[in-house]
Amino acid sequence: MRVPVGCPTESEQYARALDEMLLRVTADVGAHIGAIYLLADADRVLLMDRVIGLPLQIAKPWARIRVQSLVPVAAAAARERRLVWVSDHHDLARRFPGAALAFPYQIAVATAPIHSGTRDFGVLMLVWPTLHPPQLSEGEREIIDAARRQIADLLRRAAEHGAPVLPGDRPCLLAPARSDEVTGQHTRAAVDCLNRLPESCVSLDLEGRITYATTTAAELLGGTVASLLGRPPWEVAAWLRNPVFEDRYRAAIVSREVTSYTAELPDGDSRFLQLFPDRSGITLRITSVPAAEPAAEEHGRESASGPARVPAARPPTLERVREPVSGLDRPPRAEAFYNLLHLTASLTRAVTMRHVVDLVADHVMPVFDVRAMAIAVLECGRMQVIGSRGYGAGVVDRFQGLPITLSTPGEHAVRTGEAEFFAIWDEFQQAYPHAVHYDEMNAWAFLPLIASDRPVGMCVLAYAEPHAFIAEERSTLTALAGLTAQALDRARIYDIKDRLAQSLQAGLLPSNLPAVPGVDVAARYLPATHGVGIGGDFYDLIRLDDSAVAAVIGDVQGHNMTAAALMGQVRTAVHAHAATGAGPGQVLTHTNRLLLDLSPDLFTSCLYVHLDLKRGALYAASAGHLPPLLSLPDEPGRIIDVPPGVLLGIDPGATYPTLEHPLPPGALLALYTDGLVESPGGDLGRAIANLAADLTHGPDRPLQQIADTLLQRAPHSRQRSDDIALLLLKTEI
Repeated sequence: MRVPVGCPTESEQYARALDEMLLRVTADVGAHIGAIYLLADADRVLLMDRVIGLPLQIAKPWARIRVQSLVPVAAAAARERRLVWVSDHHDLARRFPGAALAFPYQIAVATAPIHSGTRDFGVLMLVWPTLHPPQLSEGEREIIDAARRQIADLLRRAAEHGAPVLPGDRPCLLAPARSDEVTGQHTRAAVDCLNRLPESCVSLDLEGRITYATTTAAELLGGTVASLLGRPPWEVAAWLRNPVFEDRYRAAIVSREVTSYTAELPDGDSRFLQLFPDRSGITLRITSVPAAEPAAEEHGRESASGPARVPAARPPTLERVREPVSGLDRPPRAEAFYNLLHLTASLTRAVTMRHVVDLVADHVMPVFDVRAMAIAVLECGRMQVIGSRGYGAGVVDRFQGLPITLSTPGEHAVRTGEAEFFAIWDEFQQAYPHAVHYDEMNAWAFLPLIASDRPVGMCVLAYAEPHAFIAEERSTLTALAGLTAQALDRARIYDIKDRLAQSLQAGLLPSNLPAVPGVDVAARYLPATHGVGIGGDFYDLIRLDDSAVAAVIGDVQGHNMTAAALMGQVRTAVHAHAATGAGPGQVLTHTNRLLLDLSPDLFTSCLYVHLDLKRGALYAASAGHLPPLLSLPDEPGRIIDVPPGVLLGIDPGATYPTLEHPLPPGALLALYTDGLVESPGGDLGRAIANLAADLTHGPDRPLQQIADTLLQRAPHSRQRSDDIALLLLKTEI
């Protein structure tokens, strides 16, 4: 069907409805900033889709957040999956220190997950000034809960109708609705009123651009009223190009508090600047400072009695530009300072080289308007690309493994430790006449990655348009490269340890389970997402004869090499005693005595189940392990109450009684470790009962699919504090 010109498409209609919902909930709860984040990249990243009340230049560093990040938005989406309330900046610093360092404003924040059933869509974020009470009211909670459910329902319907709402390259900035009605006559009267005042007045929009200036303000800033419109004040007057003023501007916008600053003019005079914010922008009031008044005491926020005294301003930081050709949209230098803090705080949590690449891409590319990025490390004299963003596979593959002996910008950066910047292709070709223009970019920065005075690799930033790199921007990018190099050096060590741990874990767990006639088997092992990637959970399947098989699952205390080594010894002991024909209770008794002889100071839970297929029965004994679950076709699972014995490695005289239970044809048996069901503060008994209910299976449902479903429904499936082992056995009908 052809859509008439001017008629919005179905996707646009859903997007407009989403805009209205965000505007409405922001107004209804009295927040001055609101945003909707949508999950992307296979649910690993939250992208800010639309925002109200926050300038894009301030929002851009927070436009892309990984679900494992320690920030309120990620906490609501991944870890807690419920409304997260941060009452003030102190609360933010206590719970999310990295975010507080990079976002030092007096605000209160609420983040609520947007989900429908088991499907996650994203997060709703709302921000208030700290004048808000320390707790959300019941009415506010109800409004937020209703809004997130309505947003989830809209996103679900959009996806079902084939018109999903997808985030764009950058957030969409929404303008708040205005209730006042101003006529041309009123506008003229307002202009005359302001021009009669002795002080200067300037109106700024949320992006910091001048929308109005009085005649005295235009003269003070060095231009006419018409020439100032659409330009940031720090681009017009050099005496405003100061990180302290820029910091006051950002603080006024974000915290919605009146801020102030005393500026020194080139002729030696001083001006007192006050910034009065509201939801549409800022009014900048500039007054003269009498010579007798000390200017140093006038920085800070306004109180009821006037300017407040605050500590000295932050040290000067580096300037960075986005569109140096025009020079009209050059952001404040304070932004570089906060971006460095943001990236630094994030990189301290990076544990793998892939994670470092993702964080640099998330924090550097949107802020500096970089179109493509690649990071390569130095290995045996060759550059190995470990990650890229924005480049096609063909471009990256062309440079994979190239020796650094070639005359290229990358070789120069690695060999000399000096960055190279090319504003246009002609500059690139002039420096390297044999270079070939493989990509569609038009400006490049080649940054050496130096850690501990040695090169570890190179970072390439590419721009779609010509880009003039001013001195301050070069310094900022070089500093970012230094942070990246240090993080990569740490991550490389972690990656080596992680590969060793995975190799050890793979060697200790069975690579292939034996084929047993009449039994279908599925097994899963997932390490904890925090730590060295190794744990003490194990499983095994032991073929005893043509009609009998033993299934074993256990959990050694700890998540380290010692636990893994003991796990291997336990598994070997169980396997050896089972091969002698011992019953379930005897196998655990002999294994317990062996562990006491080894004196490992670690305890082990274990469940041993003997399946007799000929008799249609199972025999089970437990050393403090979670109970097995049994399900018949099209029936929910039920718990088999195996008498729990003492954990292995504690009591030398412990005995383990054996339970006999029917094993009908088509039965599904599930053995698992606590990582599949346990969550902090949760009811373990209820979690096991829920797992049993999820075990319902049809006669034709593949066992591998059942195993995957159980893992997906596990609590904290994205962020696991414990490893998970799962063993499923299904007898033939």
